[in-house]
Amino acid sequence: MHITRATKHVTDLQRQNMVAKIQTTLGDLAGKTLGFLGLSFKPNTNDIRDSPALAIASALLDLGATVQVYDPEALEKACLSLPALRPCQDPYESAKQAGALVLATEWNQFRHLDLTRIKSLLRQPIMVDLRNIYDPPVLKDMGFDYVSVGRTPVGPIASEESTVLSEEEFIEALS
Repeated sequence: MHITRATKHVTDLQRQNMVAKIQTTLGDLAGKTLGFLGLSFKPNTNDIRDSPALAIASALLDLGATVQVYDPEALEKACLSLPALRPCQDPYESAKQAGALVLATEWNQFRHLDLTRIKSLLRQPIMVDLRNIYDPPVLKDMGFDYVSVGRTPVGPIASEESTVLSEEEFIEALS
């Protein structure tokens, strides 16, 4: 029983960490629109049971963000589960006029997006890649601010002290 509780605690902490990463990158989320790619528990399924992506999207809504979402299979189920989500027809509609694009489930089609088009659709060229599917130097060369997991952010945001919390600072902030 202790192992089960500890596992759930670590899972919850990881989800909170991803939300904190988005908040740290973008600041106050109230009134901001975010593009969000991927809602299913894993790619190639419409299963949203215990989906980390859906939990993160829900937390972003709770923080006052508008969340424009796209998922190739789980969109309908996710939007029924969280009616405040704004469903989109494709990844590009999700990015349109968003302050940043959050990649939450590693669908293969997201690996092959037209990033030049994505950049032109976003209000600010910020990508938060929670699945580490893109190469940071490539995104930096394209003019993106790029934040991923366990890697140094690239672009102008990388020089801002407030964008990167150490693990100790993050744990302290949650206490």
